[in-house]
Amino acid sequence: MEKTIIEDARNYALQEMEKFGSPTLDIFELACMKGQEIATKLNADKDVVLLGTILMDLKLPECLKNGKLSEHVIESSKAAKVFLEGYDLRDDDKLKILNCIEAHHKVVPFSCIESEICANADCYKFLHPRGFIAYAKILAVSDRGDLNYIINQIEYKIDEKYSILSLDLCKAELNEFYPMFKKILAEAKKL
Repeated sequence: MEKTIIEDARNYALQEMEKFGSPTLDIFELACMKGQEIATKLNADKDVVLLGTILMDLKLPECLKNGKLSEHVIESSKAAKVFLEGYDLRDDDKLKILNCIEAHHKVVPFSCIESEICANADCYKFLHPRGFIAYAKILAVSDRGDLNYIINQIEYKIDEKYSILSLDLCKAELNEFYPMFKKILAEAKKL
């Protein structure tokens, strides 16, 4: 796969993030990095995984700003499809990349190991300590609510992502953090 598509995809995603102000680069980079680590360990196509992790939340910033968060997967898939048409890719690679986007919330079935890797890499944004703190930071500077809202939203996301985890190596790495985060959030709710 030509490297310019990866550079162009990254630039496109970063432009969307800059234009609409979210998510943070920390969260974006964490998913990309973990996706590459997992792809290496599972001998998957690292380029497909990288493009999947770069593009899976492509339209999240715009959908979030417009109050259409639930549409971000569909909108990201549409935008990625148009983007991918500009490159000479095999049809099966395009389908895999689109499945990485469409299946990262596990609503659509995984059609390949690469899409399962992307979904699991996305979980690190909330279930890894770095992602957990970065997400809390995003919520803390938003104008979306008070501390109780933030606590509830963090709990919702960690529960959602924990239910998506499917790869044993990711479960082994993240299983220790989930109960710890749940305990912290439960304590925070007591006051």
